[in-house]
Amino acid sequence: MMRSGSAVSGLAAPPLRGLQLTPVGFADLDGWADDDHAEALRVFRATCGALNGPAWARLARLSQGVGTSEARTFFERNFRPVLMQDGEDGLFTGYFEPEIEGDLAPSERCPVPIYRLPPDRPASGPWFTRSEIEAGALDGRGLEIAWARDPIDLFFLQVQGSGRLRLPGGKVMRIGYAGSNGHPYRSIGRALLDRGALSPERSTAEDVRTWLRAHPEEGASVMRINASYVFFRELVDLSADAGPLGTLGQPVTAGRTLAVDPGCVPLGAPVWIEMQGPEPLRRLMVAQDTGSAIKGAQRADIFFGTGVEAGRKAGRVRNGGRMVVLLPADGEGPAPVSAAADAS
Repeated sequence: MMRSGSAVSGLAAPPLRGLQLTPVGFADLDGWADDDHAEALRVFRATCGALNGPAWARLARLSQGVGTSEARTFFERNFRPVLMQDGEDGLFTGYFEPEIEGDLAPSERCPVPIYRLPPDRPASGPWFTRSEIEAGALDGRGLEIAWARDPIDLFFLQVQGSGRLRLPGGKVMRIGYAGSNGHPYRSIGRALLDRGALSPERSTAEDVRTWLRAHPEEGASVMRINASYVFFRELVDLSADAGPLGTLGQPVTAGRTLAVDPGCVPLGAPVWIEMQGPEPLRRLMVAQDTGSAIKGAQRADIFFGTGVEAGRKAGRVRNGGRMVVLLPADGEGPAPVSAAADAS
């Protein structure tokens, strides 16, 4: 329901009960004039065709003919900024595409199986847990698409949902999310905080990884707290310089792609973010991805790119702020796209 006194004329009712829609002006967006609107438009074009409704379809067509110098004007003339709120504070985190060592055959160097989606996996409901799969529940079925060198690296790759395997001889294999075992994701970082193994000041993804390596036996048990297990598929048609595939089936873009809750934010929509923290960020992003931990109108995950440095940057981000969705100016409201599950 819209908050009394803040109704946005012409907008459809929001998809979540209790969601409040408040119109704001472009002049109210901190740093709007300083952004690279042409880059944001380029990213928007890649997936805007996935948005439902005639107003979005018109904007998708119109965007194709907009020149670089006209990008800011395109957004200001055709969209209205709307602050969507559900009573929760804004929270931004980061994600990335890991690159880990692997092989196409099992060996002493690479003993950890990476499984494709089992054909008999139930369409709904939980299946084997992570503990059961790691104990051999899928052994001998020929489901392995590759083998990883390190179980911790594979765990974090599953959390991100896609990645690159560095194979012997310098080749790279791209793999992406194919499905899961149906169990809910549980943060092992939160579990370590609850145990007192990590402090709130030192609880980034890199801190979690360091703790797991320093405590290998206990670490294996801690990873199994997260019963969720992700299956992969090889991405054979994805170029080496492209980002991983997002929920909309197109490569995501470092620094411009946002993972959102599709029950609140239409996938494919432009989203202005004002992130606080040690490295504040003011930027027009595009909602092109989702994540199992991304729930709520003011919750988002920023894609930082591929590899170790991108992982460090992403792991340091846990900041407040706000996000403002750009909706069609001619009055069409949120039309969430049905999103495939993923494992960010």
